[in-house]
Amino acid sequence: MKTLGAIVPDHELTAVDDRGVTAPPAILLCGGAGQRMGDLAAAVPKPMLPVGGRPLLWHIMRGLAQYGTDDFVLAVGHLGHVVKDYFFRFHVHAVDFTVRLGRHPQLRALGDTPEEGWSVTCIDTGEHTGTGGRIRRVADRIADGPVIVTYGDVLADVDVTELLRFHRSHGRLATVTAAAPPARFGNLALAGNRVQRFDEKVAGNEQGLVNIGYFVLEKEAIERYIPAEPGVMFEEQPIRDLVAAGELMAYRHEGFWLPVDTPKELSTVQQRWDGDAAPWKIWR
Repeated sequence: MKTLGAIVPDHELTAVDDRGVTAPPAILLCGGAGQRMGDLAAAVPKPMLPVGGRPLLWHIMRGLAQYGTDDFVLAVGHLGHVVKDYFFRFHVHAVDFTVRLGRHPQLRALGDTPEEGWSVTCIDTGEHTGTGGRIRRVADRIADGPVIVTYGDVLADVDVTELLRFHRSHGRLATVTAAAPPARFGNLALAGNRVQRFDEKVAGNEQGLVNIGYFVLEKEAIERYIPAEPGVMFEEQPIRDLVAAGELMAYRHEGFWLPVDTPKELSTVQQRWDGDAAPWKIWR
């Protein structure tokens, strides 16, 4: 039986996708309470709500893994023990297995899984910590260089290889992925690809582009622009400071994306999955 070993402070950035671009690790923000889900999120955190028998979080990780990322840092908080238990017992949840009983039980998974080789680090970042506080809390687990940061409840078919190429091409510290509606998300005003203003959750949408996550941040951006304070929301002052410094660029995503915030949205993605019409399923 595999046991949970010590958490290693630094991550080796060795994953390379089939187009030769090194894939950085990913931080997934999955600590919120998911209040819009009502009773559905009473016993499990929203990113662990199932679609097709797998948590939303798994779908996002599986999509990132398609582009070479196999190193995941999960910033957990509300009901974080559910996330930890799922990945600690992943083979039990995901595959058939044989268990040898006795005083020293052993578990043997029957067959490999697409997740073979993933490194999943779960960090408790606090019950009420803001998104910026969560990012800063886990930053010491990330080596120098870029890191993908995204939300644990947004399904999308973002081409991560092209996102990373764009990030590396402009030479600035941060990239946000921008896409069309809905207007309840952070509005981005752009000049070319440079972000001129970032307004979180405003009414109106002058350019039809909003923040959908899938950030690429250099570690310097985290250390310089996100203070080590639990209450900090990344989408507020830290991003405004990055904008003011000319360090935030926008990668335009024209494909599918959907925030899964409500029971209706959860039902929508389940129907898409059942109908074999799930655009975020970029793997086969």
